[in-house]
Amino acid sequence: MANHKSAIKRHKQSLKRAARNRALNSRIKNVVKSVRAAVQAGNPEQAKAALNVAKSVIDSACGKGATHWKNAARKVSRLSKAVNGVAAANPAPDQA
Repeated sequence: MANHKSAIKRHKQSLKRAARNRALNSRIKNVVKSVRAAVQAGNPEQAKAALNVAKSVIDSACGKGATHWKNAARKVSRLSKAVNGVAAANPAPDQA
């Protein structure tokens, strides 16, 4: 353990940051999983709703520094592509 007062403070801060980042990254994994599940089920409305939630969570985590902005953009892009694919494959009843 650190002996200097400033080193002790830095250690405490790093533990707090690590806990926050772990929680945010876990939340990202869960929302991505929910989008993927909706895509697998072939439900475009549910997939779009889950994508909106996922975008918000991913952008929030990116803004707090938990993930790199390019990583966040790549995740959102891939999820959007998957949701658009399921929407094209299963058009809404009013569009058919």
